[in-house]
Amino acid sequence: MNKNLWLLAAAQGLFLTNNVVFIAINGLVGLSLAPLGWMATLPVMGYVVGGALSTPLVARTQSVWGRQVSFQIGLAVALLSALLCFWAAIDRNFWLLVAATVVAGYYSANGQLYRFAAAELSAPAFREKAVSLVLAGGLAGAVLGPNLASRTRSLFEVPFAGAYLALALVALLSMLLMAFVKFPPVPPKQAGADSGRPLSQIMRQPVFIVATAGAALGYGVMNLLMAATPLAMDVCGFAFDDAALVLEWHVIGMFAPGFFTGHLIKRFGVLTIMGVGVVLNIACIAIALSGVELHQFLIALFLLGVGWNFLFTGSTTLSLQAYRPEEKDRAQGAINFFVFATMAVTSFASGALVTTQGWQWLNIGSLVPVALTGVALLWLAWLRRQSQNAA
Repeated sequence: MNKNLWLLAAAQGLFLTNNVVFIAINGLVGLSLAPLGWMATLPVMGYVVGGALSTPLVARTQSVWGRQVSFQIGLAVALLSALLCFWAAIDRNFWLLVAATVVAGYYSANGQLYRFAAAELSAPAFREKAVSLVLAGGLAGAVLGPNLASRTRSLFEVPFAGAYLALALVALLSMLLMAFVKFPPVPPKQAGADSGRPLSQIMRQPVFIVATAGAALGYGVMNLLMAATPLAMDVCGFAFDDAALVLEWHVIGMFAPGFFTGHLIKRFGVLTIMGVGVVLNIACIAIALSGVELHQFLIALFLLGVGWNFLFTGSTTLSLQAYRPEEKDRAQGAINFFVFATMAVTSFASGALVTTQGWQWLNIGSLVPVALTGVALLWLAWLRRQSQNAA
């Protein structure tokens, strides 16, 4: 693997460190500051709503200035938003915390494009593995994120305020690493050059629909259960260190398979691997419904992570078949918009459901998007089989 992919994988790891810390603490900090209990996950929701709102702007900056400049702007926003979150926690200002996480969503919208950039840094025959390996860089976040949250929890009088300050340092480190990544230059715009198909035409393709559904629903289910886990474990009487351990193994499940998911996709096919991801999500829900002991939380969340990896890596690989190089910015922006929109709904729903209906009903409700993902995969497989038979 070339140097640029290693550096991008490291940046992915720091991006996931930010995400894991946000998931681990935003709901708990929100719960301590919110006027009403059901508002606890609004800071989690703010992060993904900010990502959804930032998607068109990020697509524009990527198109005009290229990957390097756009990614550095995203990291500068990460630095600013982390400092705002720190200030909000110290000031015990709930709505400032929500606003700061919305701002941080701009960084998330940029970070979600690291996986697509990986495909551009490698030869066409290596793209599946490049995407998979850069996503595997998130494994660093599995270790750094929960430990950073635990070790900085008591640095200040307000719990977890120190974690936000630490994330500002993480953003600075990521800016340094990203500066050394050499991305392909932005091709000059030529008058009359073909800009590709309109987005509406790209989005009508079955392959685009299924790739987007797999990414959005896979991320949505993962976010629904992951965001609720610290709250559910707190209700069940577990210490934060127990929740951090569960999240650590969850994120290991999300990114450790990245070292071989690309190989599995090349050998067995992308739809097959995405189907395995659906089965793993069902297994996760079944274990979560079986009880609320520590090992049940841990195993369920680990399987959820592996299932997400297969669905998300598969969806990213599948989406490469849906657009041409000149169409990539708007196509990738559309996919990420649907991902963020789904995550926004599930972030709010996770807090509202787990605090009003409980952990059991939250898991039962998760079966709906899992089933929809499975139906979408079967539909595309059927269409391809029909096409082969007609040929």
